[in-house]
Parts: sequence; C-alpha cells; structure tokens
Amino acid sequence: MVQTLPAKALTLKDLREQFGLQWVQDPTFFSEWHGPFPELTSAERSLLDQTRAGFFDLLDYPPLLEDVVRMSVLDPLLFVGGFFLAPFQVRSEPTVTLQAEADGLLFQGKIDALILKEQLWVLIIEAKRATFSTEAGLPQLLTYMLVAPQTSTPLYGVITTGNEFVFVKLLRQAQQPCYRISKGLRLRDPGVNPLYEVLQIFRHLSQLAIASPQH
Repeated sequence: MVQTLPAKALTLKDLREQFGLQWVQDPTFFSEWHGPFPELTSAERSLLDQTRAGFFDLLDYPPLLEDVVRMSVLDPLLFVGGFFLAPFQVRSEPTVTLQAEADGLLFQGKIDALILKEQLWVLIIEAKRATFSTEAGLPQLLTYMLVAPQTSTPLYGVITTGNEFVFVKLLRQAQQPCYRISKGLRLRDPGVNPLYEVLQIFRHLSQLAIASPQH
C-alpha cells in the first residue's frame, strides 16, 4: 500500500535521504540573484513603495495569513513586474504529487502561485504566514520544484513571508539534485525599499528561465 504524506510534512533531511538533494555552499552556483540589474522606472518604484507601506499597515491586524500576504504583497509585485501578461501564465494552487523512489511513498501538496512559460516552470512562489521563518517553507518549496518537467535546466523559486523574500535555485543533474538560496531581503531593512531588488531579481530569473531550452 502506498503511503501519502503532505509536502509540508517533509524536512530537508527527508529530501536528502529520499531524493539525494544536496545543499551547495559554493556562492557561484547561484550567482544569478546578484546585480547589477536595469533600473526600475519611477512609476514602478512608486507602486512598490505603496505596496511596502500597505503591508506595514496590515501588521497592525494579525494574524497575517497566506491569502492576505498574497493580496497585499505578491499580487502587486506580480502586477508591477508584468507577470500577469504573456508569455507568463499564473495558475493558483495546482495539486502536485512527488513520487519517492524508495519505500513506496507519495508526497502531495499545493503551490500557492506558479508562473509558467508554456510548460516551463519559471518561478514558484510559496507564501507562508508572516510570523513564520522562510526556512520553514524551504523543504516544501524544494519538494514542488523537484516535480518540474525539465531535468537539466535550472529552476528558480522564491519563499516569502510577506516581510522577507528568499530566492532558490535548483539544478537536477546526474541523479543528484542540488540547491542554493539567496540572502533574505526584508521589507523592514533600512534604506532603499527592498522590493526594488526583489522585483529586479524576479525579472532577471524569469528571463533566464524563458531563455533556457525546454526538456
């Protein structure tokens, strides 16, 4: 009898033991999230400033759940970035299943938002409660990324609590998938609005994914 487990129940240890997933410490493995990137327009910066301010206002009314995080932060970010327009497609919460190679295990879960170029997975967005650490969502996000149809091109994802964004790169090769994450970009960080850099990274990674050959 096949046992079914929710994707959110998995740990990094589970993924390492079941699928050989390895964390890469070499920073050059995921250099794509570093700038410099093209500058944003003044209109884009203004909209992102409003998004940041709106999120801070919502913090006065906890708990800030996934749907609220998505409406207040992710949806405006995707809109400003043009991800609701072709060649992208945003599909909300499709169920995915991951088949382990040993012990007859099936892992199932849902993706909060998936940006597609035809059948190419460009970005995976996993929105968690704002009070959670992004580390809590990493095993779940990696589980979803492991079921992507292509096997040799890089996959990119992002985990967000609304306040913090962390980008992820996964590469499946030679039966041993490898991943690395970026530093966290937090809306409460002082100085320039961190959403500027978040949008720039989003755009850059999506263009890289679109340019990659489909397998």
